[in-house]
Amino acid sequence: MSKIHLIALASLLVVHISGAQDAISIDKKFTKEIERLAKDKKVATAFKYIEQQKEQTTQDHIALTEILAAPFKEDKRGIAFAKLLEEAGVDSLWTDKVGNVIGLKKGTSGESGYVGIDAHLDVVFPEGTDVTVKKVGDTLKAPGIGDDTRALANLISMLKGMNKAGIKTDKDILIVGSVGEEGLGDLRGMKYIFNESGMDIDSWIAIDGGSMGRISNAGLGSKRYKLLVKGKGGHSWGAFGLANPHHALGKAIDVFSKSAWEYTSGDISKTSFNVGRIGGGTSVNSIPFESWMEVDMRAISPKNLDEIEEIFKSSVEKAINEYNSSGVEGEVTYELIKIGDRPSGELSSDIPLVQRSIAATEYFGGTPSLGTGSTNINIPVSKGIPAVCIGRGGSGGGAHSLHEWYVNDESAEESIKLALLITLAQAGLDK
Repeated sequence: MSKIHLIALASLLVVHISGAQDAISIDKKFTKEIERLAKDKKVATAFKYIEQQKEQTTQDHIALTEILAAPFKEDKRGIAFAKLLEEAGVDSLWTDKVGNVIGLKKGTSGESGYVGIDAHLDVVFPEGTDVTVKKVGDTLKAPGIGDDTRALANLISMLKGMNKAGIKTDKDILIVGSVGEEGLGDLRGMKYIFNESGMDIDSWIAIDGGSMGRISNAGLGSKRYKLLVKGKGGHSWGAFGLANPHHALGKAIDVFSKSAWEYTSGDISKTSFNVGRIGGGTSVNSIPFESWMEVDMRAISPKNLDEIEEIFKSSVEKAINEYNSSGVEGEVTYELIKIGDRPSGELSSDIPLVQRSIAATEYFGGTPSLGTGSTNINIPVSKGIPAVCIGRGGSGGGAHSLHEWYVNDESAEESIKLALLITLAQAGLDK
């Protein structure tokens, strides 16, 4: 498995790209590499074909959007995506045991280590959501139209361009529609690929997020828990004084919030915490028998993430013990259920994959900006495997809402070319 991110670049020739939040350094050899690659006749042919199939890409985009891929229910969209991969032309095609749809484009060198590129199949919307695409002028409107369905269509267009131009690469390429990127999916698709599949992954490119130019080289980790507090329950008057799970939960929120706020306000890199959902109880005049809350904690630093998690656990234990000792009748019990665990990490901007992504973005006239996100690259980044997340292009808004929209402007096809160029640079163009 490649560890090139650990190798210091010996002689870095530096130029600064204006417009990014911080100055971004780029080795000129990667700028030259990208320029040479983009001028290759076969690559130029692929670029032209990507432009020519703009309408077909839009049709694929709409067709996939109108197949709802609710959390843990990606099967139907996966079947449709697999058919598009087959029609576009892959050397082999399979769906793994968790639902990832994987197309293999074989390389010529026999060198080990796959270069993977993916978009996620799932959306945040539950079963029953109306995902019919509505056209208003040049705007497409539907839940999931942008995040991340457009990126699936980009992969198909990229693959068609490669095959139309007869492009071969040195290394094998995996083109993947992944599952479980959103919410409680907890990156299960990527966790399977990197932890259980046995595949040797050299590097990974995820297409997610919006505009061209955004490059994530860091994974924002998160720990998510459901706290379940239980008691006997009873009538609000007749059983008054009985241990109340809601009251205990409120104390847990208070103790945790105070300790966590003190920690996150200290001299550490940004770390966050949030009580996002609470629930339980049957009526206003009943002492509940159950109360629950869901908590999200985030940090780029693995150390900070572990420490805020420990603060949460110790705060809950302290709060429940204090509540049970407060003079109430009986006691409450509690259970902590982990509902999300996304590892964090950050890769150096000097590694070849990040450098190539910066150079390719600049080649297409974009302004590169390195950043952090909670995406599929969290898994490879946490393992030290080179990975970036790039934008799908076009214009859009309203992600994760019923009024999500997308416009296929001039950056849309440029973003497909960008993904192709980065992939070819990483996999090596066979001459």
